[in-house]
Amino acid sequence: MSENTPQTAPSGASPWRFLPFLVLIVGLGLFFVMGGTHYLSFEEFSSNRGMLLDLVARNAVLSAGFFILIYGLAVAFSLPGGTILTLAGGFLFGTFAGTAYVVVGATLGASALFFAARTAFGDVLMRRAGPAIVKMEKGFQENAWSYLFFLRLVPLFPFWLVNLVPAFLGVGFGVYVVTTFIGIIPGTLVYASIGSGLGMVFDLGETPDLGLIFDPQILLPLLGLGFLALLPVLYKLRKPAGN
Repeated sequence: MSENTPQTAPSGASPWRFLPFLVLIVGLGLFFVMGGTHYLSFEEFSSNRGMLLDLVARNAVLSAGFFILIYGLAVAFSLPGGTILTLAGGFLFGTFAGTAYVVVGATLGASALFFAARTAFGDVLMRRAGPAIVKMEKGFQENAWSYLFFLRLVPLFPFWLVNLVPAFLGVGFGVYVVTTFIGIIPGTLVYASIGSGLGMVFDLGETPDLGLIFDPQILLPLLGLGFLALLPVLYKLRKPAGN
């Protein structure tokens, strides 16, 4: 065993493990340098809506695949404009198909970001973690389903941050994928439904209310679902230690 330890240590410290994360960082930098924010804007989407609708009408399957790819890349590279893309999905494909394509693309992109972060920094953070972080890591792993469902259902934190934290706290990949896929459906459905009605908004020369998800009629049901997700954690806290 002692002879094998020096051999495994260098592989764990290989600089190649940082490559996936560096690719994402470089991609994010290029996006801003090349003016990518201009293309992921409501104004740009509005001015090109006719061309986009024509592309979807000509080849719906190819358009759907390309949309999923674009959305996945946007999430993986943590690009701004996710809300615009979700609205576009609802506008181009309808509420339910748009929701499905967004959820698939977002889950794929989040999984790629999770893999890059876990590969690059997971071992380093675990080795250097202090007692408080170790305790938090243990609690997060024991209640990963509940915590992740809550974080996905309730829009309290940025999407990219919720994508990264589980990778640093040792959450299983399967749990991460399932909770991401299911947990983002309600919020995505809200924005995709707004997007499906953008034609009238465009005709009036207005912009959609992107803060609609914080309307009590929408936010309260999401908070209710989040509370249900946390019930197992609350039960453990109230349960006597000896039981």
